[in-house]
Amino acid sequence: MHSKYAKRTNLIKPSELRLILTSSERPELISFAGGLPAPELFPIEEMKEASEAVLTHNGPASLQYSATEGFIPLRNAVIKRMEAIGIRSNLQQVMITSGSQQAIDLTGRLFLDEGDTIICESPTYLAAINAFNVYNAHIVDVEMDEDGMLMEALEKRLQENPQTKFIYTIPDFQNPTGRTLKLERRQRMVELANQYDVLILEDNPYGAIRFTGTPIPPVKHFDTEGRVIYLSTFSKIFAPGLRLGWICAGEKFIEKYIAFKESADMHSDSFSQRITAKYMEMYDLEEHIEKIKAIYNERCTTMLNSIDQYFPRNITYVKPNGGLFIWVELSDSVDASKIALKCLENNVAIVPGAAFYAKGAHKNTMRLNFSNSTPEQIIEGIKRIGEVLHRDLNRVDKSVEIAVY
Repeated sequence: MHSKYAKRTNLIKPSELRLILTSSERPELISFAGGLPAPELFPIEEMKEASEAVLTHNGPASLQYSATEGFIPLRNAVIKRMEAIGIRSNLQQVMITSGSQQAIDLTGRLFLDEGDTIICESPTYLAAINAFNVYNAHIVDVEMDEDGMLMEALEKRLQENPQTKFIYTIPDFQNPTGRTLKLERRQRMVELANQYDVLILEDNPYGAIRFTGTPIPPVKHFDTEGRVIYLSTFSKIFAPGLRLGWICAGEKFIEKYIAFKESADMHSDSFSQRITAKYMEMYDLEEHIEKIKAIYNERCTTMLNSIDQYFPRNITYVKPNGGLFIWVELSDSVDASKIALKCLENNVAIVPGAAFYAKGAHKNTMRLNFSNSTPEQIIEGIKRIGEVLHRDLNRVDKSVEIAVY
C-alpha cells in the first residue's frame, strides 16, 4: 500500500530523547531527564475531598460536556492569580486548555502558515520546537546570556526577518536553561514588538516556583497594544495529570482560539476543571505552592553543591532562582548525547542539550531536572554522572596526547 501520510509527518523526526525517557521508567534508574514535579507533593487527600464535593453537589454536570472556553469559576480563579502578578484580564480574555502544550499547538494552528518565521531563545523548549515544526515554521533563534535573551540580537533578527509572526519566550526559569529574563529586557521586548509589528507568545509554566530573588512582572504586564499572548498551567504548581492550562489574550484572539480548540477536543476535561476550582475554593493553593518551593529549593541546592563536588572543573552551569532545571555546558570536545548513553549504563538519566536548539547545535550541553528526585538520589546520581564525565575527559586527553606525539 502506498503511504497515506500527510506531508507534515516528514517534519517530525524520532528523537534520541525517546530512548532516554523510556529507559528512565526503570525503577533502578535515577532520572534527571524529565521535567516532572515531585509526585509526593501532590495534594492527594485534599483532592479526594474536593472530588467528593464535586460529585456530591454537581456530579452530572462534572461528567457532562461543557463550554469550550472553560469552567467559569476556574477561569475566575485564573484571573485572580494573574492579577496578583500584574496581569489584568476578564472572562472574555481567558480560555482553559488541555495543558499549556495544547495552547502552544493551538497558537501554531492559529498564526502559522508554512514557512512563517518565529523568533525564540537559543536554546528553547523542545516540545515547542516540535509543535512549530508541524506547521513547517522557519525558527530563528536568539542567543542568551545569564539574564535571558539579548535584546540587541533580537532587534537584529527582527530586522533580518520582517515577516516574523511572533517571538516565543519563556522568561521565568526558562526551559531548558533555568535563566530569567531581567526586567529591562522584558520592557524592551514589548517595545520591539510594537516597533516591528509582531506578537509575543509568553510561555510561563514556572514563574510561581521562585525560591530566591525578587519576582519580576510578566512580559504581558508591560503590554501596551494587546500583542502579548500569555500561557500558563497548573501542571507545575498543582498536578500535571489534570492537564489544565490557560491562555490569556485579547478577546478577538480568544474567539479564534475557541474555534480551533472546539475542532480539536471540544473542551478540556470537565471533571478536572471542577475539582481544581473546588480545591482552590476549599484550600489555599498559595500555601501548597510554598511547600513545593521549599522542597525544590532544597533539591536545587543539593544538586548545585553535588555538581561542585563531583563534576570536572572545566564545566559551567546556571544557578537558577526557581523552576525545575539546571543547565550544564561541558567542554567543546564533549558530546553530551554520548555521555547520556554512558550515564544510562550507569543507571542515571540526563537530557542532552542539542535537542533544545532549533538546528541541533551545541552538543556539549545537558539539562538536569532536580524536582523529581530526593536529595539522596541527587547526590548519588550526580556522583555517577561525574564519574562518566571524568572517564570521558581522561579518554579525550589521552587521545590528544597520542596525536601530539
